[in-house]
Amino acid sequence: MSTLKKSFRIAFILCLLSVSGFSQIIQPPKWELSLSEQSVKVGEEIELIFKAEIPQNWYIYSNDFDPDLGPMLTELSLEGSEGLEKVGELQPIKPKRKMDEIWEGEVSYFTGKGEFRQKIKITAEQVKVNATVSYQMCSDVTGQCVPYDEDFSKNMTAEGQTKSTPKNAVSQKKVEDNKIEEPEKESDQTTTLIEITKEPVKKKTVTEPSITKKQTTDLTGDPEGKQGDATDLLPFLIAALLGGLAALLTPCVFPMIPMTVTFFTGRSKSRSQGIRNAFIYGLSIIVIYTLAGTLVAAIQGPEFANWLSTHWLPNIFFFLVFIFFALAFLGLFEITLPSGLVNKMDAKADQGGLTGVFFMAFTLVLVSFSCTGPIVGSILIESAGGEILKPILGMFAFSLAFAVPFTLFAIFPEWLNGLPKSGGWLNSVKVVLGFLELALAFKFLSVADQVYHWGLLDRDIYLAIWIVIFGLLGLYLLGKLRLPHDSPLESLSVPRLLLATITFVFVIYLVPGLFGAPLKSLSGYLPPMATHDFNLEKLIRENKGAAISESAMTEAPKYADLLHWPHGLQGYFDYDQALRVAKQENKPLFIDFTGHGCVNCREMEAKVWSHSEVLSRLKNDFVLVALYVDERTELPESEWYTSEYDNKVKKTIGKQNADFQITRFNNNAQPYYVILDNQENMLIRPKAYDTNPQNFIEFLDKAKAEFEK
Repeated sequence: MSTLKKSFRIAFILCLLSVSGFSQIIQPPKWELSLSEQSVKVGEEIELIFKAEIPQNWYIYSNDFDPDLGPMLTELSLEGSEGLEKVGELQPIKPKRKMDEIWEGEVSYFTGKGEFRQKIKITAEQVKVNATVSYQMCSDVTGQCVPYDEDFSKNMTAEGQTKSTPKNAVSQKKVEDNKIEEPEKESDQTTTLIEITKEPVKKKTVTEPSITKKQTTDLTGDPEGKQGDATDLLPFLIAALLGGLAALLTPCVFPMIPMTVTFFTGRSKSRSQGIRNAFIYGLSIIVIYTLAGTLVAAIQGPEFANWLSTHWLPNIFFFLVFIFFALAFLGLFEITLPSGLVNKMDAKADQGGLTGVFFMAFTLVLVSFSCTGPIVGSILIESAGGEILKPILGMFAFSLAFAVPFTLFAIFPEWLNGLPKSGGWLNSVKVVLGFLELALAFKFLSVADQVYHWGLLDRDIYLAIWIVIFGLLGLYLLGKLRLPHDSPLESLSVPRLLLATITFVFVIYLVPGLFGAPLKSLSGYLPPMATHDFNLEKLIRENKGAAISESAMTEAPKYADLLHWPHGLQGYFDYDQALRVAKQENKPLFIDFTGHGCVNCREMEAKVWSHSEVLSRLKNDFVLVALYVDERTELPESEWYTSEYDNKVKKTIGKQNADFQITRFNNNAQPYYVILDNQENMLIRPKAYDTNPQNFIEFLDKAKAEFEK
């Protein structure tokens, strides 16, 4: 029966997919606007608080990342306001952060709930606030992006009282069966100073967003399609565990294992007492390291974490710290703690009892610091810009991997016979860790370089540094390089040979990146592709695309100085002009509703349009027009008009294109592809996000066949 139900569910979802993307108005988040203070005097500063309830499976971009990266940043306009002064910029409150493979950089965003705050100074008793929040909402599940503007009008008397009477707002209405219901009125509050109003909006047919093909393989997954913070935390915890295991193989720690076993076997009166002491010993190690992570978590708040992750000062500091650790591991110097501190802990370890066991663990932590310090420091630095739990869990994972072997060997001392003897291989482990620390150091320098646009560490330079570092690591593993404290390498062991092989394979993988290969598996660590000086792949692709069609364009495209087509495609950016050319050339018109900040539009262009069969059809069989819904270029006043959809004046190219998509096709999401004949009739059901090139080829072929009829 469960199999039958499962089959029915799959069939039902496939039915939804068949109609997805044809006609839907995606509803915006529900916004609320409030003040940080209920009473205010002239000359005081208060905050406008904008809170959004974001629909499930969607997210909105914040505004605290590189504006040149691609996505549309959330912005606030107070144009037309009176009796106030804007203080500072719009501040996001606790946004999430992630490395985006498509934009090839770090973005910040909100899911579920979002909050922004704008500080203003009251300069008159009568205050009028006209606020417009412009933002972009996207979904990794449906593969769509939608730009929105949210308008607010506020009237305030600084020392008096006014009524609270909301007029109308799209985000404060419930849309059901094409009717707009008025929100429930709130009870009057004597302390309310603000009158919130919004412009009335006329609605057409509205339907709920539906599932698209991107979700077919993950119907029960995370709303974001990427497991949100879980996928960011899991690799970090695995790295921390591996760091704990790697620390065991360093020359400061490995010889401590038999010493620890001797300590327990010599002082325990019975096996049960020895096992108890071993568990207390391991637990003490975990507690000591986890307390360090807790301290870091307690010091950093959300604003401090954001400062750490984006400001140049901490990133340069972390870069130098990693270089310092790397040089220590490579043998330039030793990191040691004051001998007096170590001796005091060792003396307390001789007291016996549970206190002695704890201080024995503390002594191990201190004595091994010269080897574990760089690893622990690296983990804490990596977690410094993350959530509060990240440094705590990172230290717990590290200490767990570090403590469990000591505990097990204390319980089963006979296992010591199976351990390899100490030797030069322990120093080799340190050197390998040093090379890895050196490579990771440049990640922090890259962050500062991208945020402040210094141009010091472009993508090709970054890759060249990594190729040299890992190339030297491969030579070291083969015994071709010898560093201080290394023992002569008489023969090459099989594990060492395998590690050298893996290293050189990685180096060979990096080399094509110098010429523009995307290297998608490393996108979170590399600078954006836009910083690459010589992108051979892009040049070949564009030249290949340009060779497909030698026909000159019938007319010079409007706005070609502002907008461009990818892959050498030739097309237009104005609907009326493109339609006129399509009639002249007797070709169907391919409309691409897109946006500068539409991540899935870029993904479609990279994964689908770059396909030779798709590219050939687009160039030869259609007249192309790209209508950017977020292009902010303002048109001459003679071209402005008031929309029948929301009664707002459309002044920019993007606003008019977005209005055209809504009023003509009853859709407001991108990417969205429509194909029309010369009479502006739809030839085939429009297509939304779908990264299967064959599906897109069929979409184009069916439209062309219908046109030829």
